[in-house]
Amino acid sequence: MFTEKKEKQPQVLERNIIGKNTSIVGDVISEGDFRIDGKVEGTIKTAGRVVIGKSGSVSGKVECNNADIEGKFSGELVVNNLLTLKATATISGDVVISKLSVEPGAEFNATCAMKGSVKELKNDQIKQEKTA
Repeated sequence: MFTEKKEKQPQVLERNIIGKNTSIVGDVISEGDFRIDGKVEGTIKTAGRVVIGKSGSVSGKVECNNADIEGKFSGELVVNNLLTLKATATISGDVVISKLSVEPGAEFNATCAMKGSVKELKNDQIKQEKTA
């Protein structure tokens, strides 16, 4: 008859900024977003968005939900949703994404795999298409 109301803890959106003259070597794990204008060597893992600015450089592994890249990236990039490459972006390595947006001028020298949007056809549908 009575339902117990569970209080939801407010989600704190963290914004992590790695400045222009900052260099980090190692692994970084966070729930919040990242803006990288400096240099990172290592692993970045977040449930948020990763933005690599024009002066930013990342080499290593990045796992995130969304990414906007204007600077340089080399290594393994796993984006669960949308990867946006701006005209000044330079990407190399292995990329796994769901959606990709590339502006003219971006350098994309990577092995790319898209996941999640492929629908499998059933045998009945294939037979019907062959007879039509």
